[in-house]
Amino acid sequence: MSEAVTPTTTTPTVFDPTAEAAEKALCFRGIWAWLVLILLIGLAVFAVMWLLRKFIQGPVYRKKNRIDGKVVIVTGCNTGIGKETVLELARRGAKIYMACRDPARCEAARIEIIDRTQNQQLFNRSLDLGSLESVRNFVARFKAEETRLDLLVNNAGIMACPRSLTADGYEQQFGVNHLGHFLLTNLLLDRLKQASPSRIVVVSSAAHLFGRINREDLMSERKYGKFFGAYSQSKLANILFTLKLSKLLQGSGVTVNCCHPGVVRTELNRHFVAPGWVKSCIQTLALYFMKSPQAGAQTSLRLALDPSLEGSSGDYYSDSMRFPLVPWARNMETADWLWRESEKLVGLPPIEPQNGGVQQNGNVTGNGTRPVAGGAGGGGGGESIETVVVDRTSS
Repeated sequence: MSEAVTPTTTTPTVFDPTAEAAEKALCFRGIWAWLVLILLIGLAVFAVMWLLRKFIQGPVYRKKNRIDGKVVIVTGCNTGIGKETVLELARRGAKIYMACRDPARCEAARIEIIDRTQNQQLFNRSLDLGSLESVRNFVARFKAEETRLDLLVNNAGIMACPRSLTADGYEQQFGVNHLGHFLLTNLLLDRLKQASPSRIVVVSSAAHLFGRINREDLMSERKYGKFFGAYSQSKLANILFTLKLSKLLQGSGVTVNCCHPGVVRTELNRHFVAPGWVKSCIQTLALYFMKSPQAGAQTSLRLALDPSLEGSSGDYYSDSMRFPLVPWARNMETADWLWRESEKLVGLPPIEPQNGGVQQNGNVTGNGTRPVAGGAGGGGGGESIETVVVDRTSS
């Protein structure tokens, strides 16, 4: 007999949303849930801050080329960007003249850099860019010691200080940031030409975007703005000086470029006025949202060292990349006017007389120009600049 098959009945599963929610909550509930959430948020913030800081610090010059025995002058280098520039150049074997206003602080920086690099060829020299006499004295001493100059880094500067005058009676920011370097560079051109190919690096600022050359009030006597006025004008003057000088030096083997180092944590903002708590907050934020001095020096270092920039001149760089200039920063008519005015203010004879070919100061060639700082050879072709400097002490 066949056995009867009893059919199996399946009880349908009843969906219970309360039970499912309770099961999920067992995996992510209570204090552990909050700790995991806080940890994830913290990691996300840390990752964003790390990437932001990397972006702000900018690229690093990583080529290993050395400059053993090259003669270098760096202005304003006892601290900040200038000090970091000297440190890296010393590591690469350069012979460096540290041109600073404060000899004591310069000596402290010099000893520290020698200790870190074991490069003994670092020299402490006094240079006050707010005094044209100090500039001339510095150049005279340098020329007595060296017959060549391979690299000049015009790094020194002041920013947003209360209105004051230089030793020669000029507005302080325009006098130090532009006129002092203008005279220094012109007086050293013969040594730069003798070392060609050689380079000039001018440290400017993105603040030039706010600047205009005020022909009617160049010394800000009628109206003085610490940052958007005088400082921005002086940084624009740096760029116009670079453009004009690059034209004058074409074919000489000497190149000149300028750069914006970035927003850097340096002593340049020491004249910033604010309550103590505001300054403390800014200093804290600066750790994350401003470049370190080492990072700020990277663009200057690329302009000074990079073999691929050999022959490149008259350009503006930021974050080690070449950037186009706004119209008022590449206006050659303004650059020509500023050059002529600067020659008068520092007491140099004109390189390009406006009457074209008429001899002035006995040092103008037949095509209406005088040799820049002693001609292409650096020694012949007319008097040297320092022998025809106008004496302004009686004016």
